[in-house]
Amino acid sequence: MNDVTPKLAIADPWAALRSHTPARIALGRSGASLPTQAVLEFGLAHARARDAVHQALDLDALDAALRADGYAPLRISSAAPDRTSYLTRPDLGRRLDAAGAAALAAATSGAGGLGGVGSLEIAITIADGLSARAVQEHALPLLAALRARAPARWSALPVVLATQARVALGDAIGENLRAKLAVVMIGERPGLSSPDSLGLYITHAPRIGRVDAERNCISNVRPAGLGYSEAARKLDWLVGAALARGATGIALKDDSDPPAPGRNALPA
Repeated sequence: MNDVTPKLAIADPWAALRSHTPARIALGRSGASLPTQAVLEFGLAHARARDAVHQALDLDALDAALRADGYAPLRISSAAPDRTSYLTRPDLGRRLDAAGAAALAAATSGAGGLGGVGSLEIAITIADGLSARAVQEHALPLLAALRARAPARWSALPVVLATQARVALGDAIGENLRAKLAVVMIGERPGLSSPDSLGLYITHAPRIGRVDAERNCISNVRPAGLGYSEAARKLDWLVGAALARGATGIALKDDSDPPAPGRNALPA
């Protein structure tokens, strides 16, 4: 006798496509609801995203690794005194606290850890942002990829480690260091499939008051997204173009990608 017991969970016929994307597609159904496994996976992804937002950056480990690679990082903090203030007052994360401003002033005068920088080409800020995990895991491999691609440009640069930081804190840091270009490596807002995404922001002539339209951004830097080698290629190209043209943001288009195979180049 055939078993005619109906299946409680019905698989989606597109389930095979799930192996090609982390997106939540083809989850199936159980009656009018999702199957238990899909609900549990969603809860786990949500928990990982929340943990990424609240996790503290291990400054000691990152500082030691940077020094082992030949950098002399300077630690600073934004005006947000704690994580709760950082999350509820984004404006505080865009401003230096008094100690950070004093440390940068000492660095430019030669009394600080950056060795008395004057007029720099590039100042790098590594900031926790909304995912310290992203910074902890990806900042060092990305720096290694940059040095391998263009050692003259990316070696022995001043590096600032910033906590409770938003993107615009790099403007204050770059202005204090009198840098031509600010590069901010920061943990991006976690998604449900990407709690460890690193973002890169490039701003020419950084100063307090710059707006997002004056920056270029490279997003989703991580092995499961934009890999280190490709991210380094794009960042190095944008930095070189920004220094040559004296502009970033809407005034600088990323033309670094080669044309797709078989496409004819547009006439000049």
